[in-house]
Amino acid sequence: MSETSSIVKNDIPPEAPRPSFGRRLYTVLLDPDVEGNFQKLIEHFVATLILLNVGSMLVEQIPEIYEPNKKLFHFFDTLSIIVFTVEYVLRFALSPYQKDMVGKRFPRIAYAISPFAVIDLLSILPFYLSAFIALDLRMLRVLRLLRLLKLFRVLIPAWKEFRDLNKGRTFRQHVHAIVWPSRFGGQIHHFFDLFIIGWVVISVISVLLETVESAHYILAMEFAVLDSLAVAVFTTEYLMRIYSCVEDPRFKEAYAGRIRYAFTPGAVIDALAVMPFFLEALLHHLFDLRFLRIFRMLRLLKLTRFSDATKLVWDGIKREAGTIGASFFVLLLVIILCGSLGYLLEHAAQPDKFESIPGAIYWSVITLSSVGYGDISPITPMGRFITSLMALLGIALVAIPSGILSAAFTDQLRIERENIGTKIAAMMEDDNIDSDEKALLEEDARRLHISEAELASMIKIAQRNRLMDKNVRMEFNLTAAREDPELAFEQFRGLVSQMKQLVYIADTQMSGIMKSTEEASGLERSIYDQIVQQKAVRKPV
Repeated sequence: MSETSSIVKNDIPPEAPRPSFGRRLYTVLLDPDVEGNFQKLIEHFVATLILLNVGSMLVEQIPEIYEPNKKLFHFFDTLSIIVFTVEYVLRFALSPYQKDMVGKRFPRIAYAISPFAVIDLLSILPFYLSAFIALDLRMLRVLRLLRLLKLFRVLIPAWKEFRDLNKGRTFRQHVHAIVWPSRFGGQIHHFFDLFIIGWVVISVISVLLETVESAHYILAMEFAVLDSLAVAVFTTEYLMRIYSCVEDPRFKEAYAGRIRYAFTPGAVIDALAVMPFFLEALLHHLFDLRFLRIFRMLRLLKLTRFSDATKLVWDGIKREAGTIGASFFVLLLVIILCGSLGYLLEHAAQPDKFESIPGAIYWSVITLSSVGYGDISPITPMGRFITSLMALLGIALVAIPSGILSAAFTDQLRIERENIGTKIAAMMEDDNIDSDEKALLEEDARRLHISEAELASMIKIAQRNRLMDKNVRMEFNLTAAREDPELAFEQFRGLVSQMKQLVYIADTQMSGIMKSTEEASGLERSIYDQIVQQKAVRKPV
């Protein structure tokens, strides 16, 4: 026993040295291999700030906007320089902890001459040089465009990941991976979606501001350029989707498949987003098609492609279509009957307002919906009494479809979450969830707005259920094991193996419980101590 104790004592590794402050700071802020740190948040914040800087530089070219707000633009530029400078200094100071700099003799110098560091320096250098060198203000503004190069810090790793994921695949498959969600898209697909969403927002804001006379007077040319660029972007996206849709098994035929895709709701929305521009350009000499410009607002519908909530609502509506249709049918009957009754009671007193049943139906809709514009109102005693009843009845009738829609959305969300639980259980058949399966689960979790903690809890529950199922199956074999010693021995060996795995995995957490006389029996502590000693003996020095 003393020999074993000495072996165990000698095999205990010395306590690991505490990481330095720089190492801890790099791990928390900049390490891309650590999940849950601030690295992605910092990258996204810097990328957003870069895009805002580009937008600021473009707006500065409009004197009517820049001159009255010169101080505000200068403050934003100074704030951006401070943020970019802090980022550069932080990356330079913590560069020895970067994976590609570890082991180098002068890691900070090696980092300073690396492409990313040079880009970061060029984005702030013109600002500091202007303090010592008399630079023309216009030249200084142009040099600020170098900040765009900082986006390569995000784009280059994403492109390398995309290239590795699509190695050996065709050009059309590359295009499909960019525009459609799949395991081959990586970050590039995510950036493509953000790019399209950004242009939708810019385009819609431009259309809204065009209707403001003062804004249109100042920015007419800019609005025209923005619309042309937006059409170019959306047309390119539409052609990419038409070209690559045949990679989807639903549209695999070269011609028939693309035609089928062209009539899907998403493709129709994409076509409507650019059609007004081309119709006006081609047919303006024949017809006055300026009214088509308002249909550019249909570009907002493109955002439904990127909204999982929209799909959930639509799936819920399809599932409850019968119930929703029945409620609207009842509501329609009540509207027609009330309109007819209103016409009967009020036509003689107000022939100009209740001139027909269709006109009275308008009054019925306004009353039942509790809007009550007041442009049509009854004046007879019976008409007012009926109107009061309709107002009370409308509260219940109009609320029915709303309640059904709300319940349909909630039920659809519950069904989708239950489906994730079923997927996890299926993935646990081999007692393991690999990286590809974990990525699929994380994608579904993001779509259903399930947090990482909730997903981890669902996986733990599935693991626990899997272990309980194994134990139940083992109990079913106890009768056979009583008659077959070899089977009993195999089951005993399996139990010992499971106990070893538990101790090896959760040794630190279990040790405190095992030391408690209330939680563990003497036999359990004895078995646990033997496994721990065996683990220590087998551990390499």
